[in-house]
Amino acid sequence: MQVRKISEVPKEQAASPLFTGPEVARQPLAPESADFNVSVVSFGEGVRNKFHYHESDQILVVTEGRGVVATETERAEVAEGDVVFAPAGEKHWHGALPGETFAHITVTRKGAATTQTEE
Repeated sequence: MQVRKISEVPKEQAASPLFTGPEVARQPLAPESADFNVSVVSFGEGVRNKFHYHESDQILVVTEGRGVVATETERAEVAEGDVVFAPAGEKHWHGALPGETFAHITVTRKGAATTQTEE
């Protein structure tokens, strides 16, 4: 068993073409897991990821700030304490509202691909 404090897990830069800006960081919470990818992802003001989908289900637990999660047909504002479930294959995006920062814990199945569908 391991116990970690999120505040003590180092942040890694996570900027990539999947995001609308470079202010994105990741904190891997369970790198030893054979089953799950679990990280805190932090978005700078107004930064979001682009439309994408995962081969596995995705769970997001909002830990800080205010943001948006959206599919092709729905859009919801979320805040600390909200939990989002995105089923495998559902095109969606998530990120910070304009002028806000945002962070969530993300959980997906280890080895499941993420496919970006927006340029």
